[in-house]
Amino acid sequence: MKQPRIAVLYGGVSQEREVSLGSGQAAAASLGKFFEVDLIDVAERDRLPDGLDGREQIVFSTLHGSFGEDGAMQSMMDAAGVIYAGCDAKSSALTFDKVATKKVMKSVGVPVADEIAFDAGHQPAVSEIRVRLGSSLVIKPVAEGSSVGLQFAGNEAELEQALADCASGRWMVEPRLAGLEATVGVLGGEALGVVEIAPKSGAFDYRSKYTKGLTEYIAPARLEDACIERIRKLATTVFSACDCRDYARIDLIVDRTSGEPCFLEVNTLPGLKETSLLPMSAGLCGYDFDELLQKLVEPALMRYRERYSNS
Repeated sequence: MKQPRIAVLYGGVSQEREVSLGSGQAAAASLGKFFEVDLIDVAERDRLPDGLDGREQIVFSTLHGSFGEDGAMQSMMDAAGVIYAGCDAKSSALTFDKVATKKVMKSVGVPVADEIAFDAGHQPAVSEIRVRLGSSLVIKPVAEGSSVGLQFAGNEAELEQALADCASGRWMVEPRLAGLEATVGVLGGEALGVVEIAPKSGAFDYRSKYTKGLTEYIAPARLEDACIERIRKLATTVFSACDCRDYARIDLIVDRTSGEPCFLEVNTLPGLKETSLLPMSAGLCGYDFDELLQKLVEPALMRYRERYSNS
């Protein structure tokens, strides 16, 4: 049967557009070595790109943030009969909501930090937050990625300012955990290698994440073998509990005192430049960038063949 073209979606309408542009260009260049590729810039919200044809193309999305990772694009592709790589609409919507995801984690015994969630305009009292969560805190949007909107507060004045900056949407406050940040890719339900994230500022915020030289990435992570295996096992538990599909990247932090990993978040469409964290994680298991991209798109190709094998 005819091989479908790969429609690589990139750009998007979220605050992470620039990040997505880099991912899309790198993914398209790699996939273009093996498939016919259409690189499509998604510049409008709440509609599929013009000309997307589910009988001729499968989608490989590198969109980040809202209308990319939140299930909305996935729902529209499902309705249009377009086959795509990565998590489906339901698991994308779940994992984009940090509070909902943590609720699932608690139900399956994955360690998470406590949190207080609130809507902008209805901020909890500073005294309530400090009594329940302590004085060193993280404030972030419930549904955003790439550390967009992330703030830290180490005293009452900083907390008051951070709460005042929560102008719209839904937010959450968590205790700031002291420890080693780590990430691990999951491919087809199997955990890949564990990468250590070491921001020079001590805070893996948007600036540290996307400014060259401000964060060191150590692969493999400088952790005992038993801790590495604990992280990998937790990652597969998270992947399964959230009904993820094909691939994802799981972020955790290892507590300095207990040595135990604590779940942070799921990234269903992680960055995909050659220097991004998922390729680093995969590299620890022997995959080069081109091999990884072929593995990421493979399940969608199988779904396409199953659907159209009798056509």
